[in-house]
Amino acid sequence: MNIYRSYDDLPKVKLPKGQEVSISDSTIRDGAQMPGIVLKADHKLRIYEFLHQIGIEKLETFAYNERDRNAIKMMFDRGYESPEITGWARAVPADIDMILDIEEIEETGILMSVSDAHILDKMGLPSREAAEEKYLNALQYAVDHGLRTRAHIEDMTRADNTYFVYPLIEKILEIDPDCTIRLCDTIGFGIPFVGVDEPFGIPEMVRYLKEDLKAKNIETHCHDDFGLAVANSIAGYWHGANWSNVTFLGIGERAGNAELEKLLLFLSRRIEGFDKYNLECLAEFGKFMQKEIGIRIPRNKSVVGSNVFAHESGIHTAGVIKNPFTYEPFPPEIVGGKRAFLVGDSSGIEVLRFKVQDTLNDLMGVQITVEKNDPRLRSIQRDIHELYDKEKRVSCISDEEIQAYVEKYFLFEPIIEKNMSRKTF
Repeated sequence: MNIYRSYDDLPKVKLPKGQEVSISDSTIRDGAQMPGIVLKADHKLRIYEFLHQIGIEKLETFAYNERDRNAIKMMFDRGYESPEITGWARAVPADIDMILDIEEIEETGILMSVSDAHILDKMGLPSREAAEEKYLNALQYAVDHGLRTRAHIEDMTRADNTYFVYPLIEKILEIDPDCTIRLCDTIGFGIPFVGVDEPFGIPEMVRYLKEDLKAKNIETHCHDDFGLAVANSIAGYWHGANWSNVTFLGIGERAGNAELEKLLLFLSRRIEGFDKYNLECLAEFGKFMQKEIGIRIPRNKSVVGSNVFAHESGIHTAGVIKNPFTYEPFPPEIVGGKRAFLVGDSSGIEVLRFKVQDTLNDLMGVQITVEKNDPRLRSIQRDIHELYDKEKRVSCISDEEIQAYVEKYFLFEPIIEKNMSRKTF
């Protein structure tokens, strides 16, 4: 018989392929393309420091303008071994030269758009063959100049993989057998389920890259237009990919990218033997992005939302007060969060008793126990319910308001000894 009453009781799952998996971050590259935000050099440096604290392996960045290059210099000046700072370039020698101008950078991604919409309409190239020649020449140029490479196979989930993309990747691996093949689900059409063939099936694409083309390094880069970016990233790992490229909070173009924090939490809490990342700064990281970058974080956003460890309803709060495991999937301190009990229209007597007792302890400096049937507690409950019943209130009761109720009913009226452990006049 299995008994699950604590976090340690729950089993973890294994990655079927058993490979070592890593994360590359694109918050200051793809994330910076999010409409309506501007990342200053100092912002990029702070993001880099958070990623270092977490233990992320790689970070990619632009090097097109002075602000980009200034941020890169500041990051290198920190002297951190991780994350490794890597470049990004279009498939033209001039872009690659910009990466080569920064001597410390040893790896670059190269954009290789593979869908017909991108090749013919966006880029205006005459044919797939012209695109292939362009991409292979750029890759050869980077390799000849000593760079490690990543091939960003853009829009692979809307491309002719069998007759164009896979043969292209085969030629890429002939030039650079260690090249990381980035499977880009550019518009979020990827599907994480086994049995879905091209161009949508992430499992089948990863399987083909690994088993048929013998790619050593496979990375997913998934967008969230259909809400499947994290699921597709996990599916990539599940079927043999060893990298996933993500952004913090999922920022990026349109609906954004797979969220770094969600992937970190899944790997750290659900996968067996996976403890190389430190998640304790995630809550602080989220506050920085909201305050300094202007990213509005929904209260109910997993991992870093303000409601992740907030409890209001009667059944939930009563359970968490007795054992947090009942309604919290992981302890708050794992991500640097804090538990909060809120009093609102769905709150029961247990959370109100907890809040009143906690307030009394702060006010009086001693440990005091309030019984559930204390008439003063019930008076506070009636007052609060009246606010909601008469629709005079559309928000939770603040801690300051709870204190006012406590002062009114417990401190300014005689406190009956039988209801509390200490007699006070």
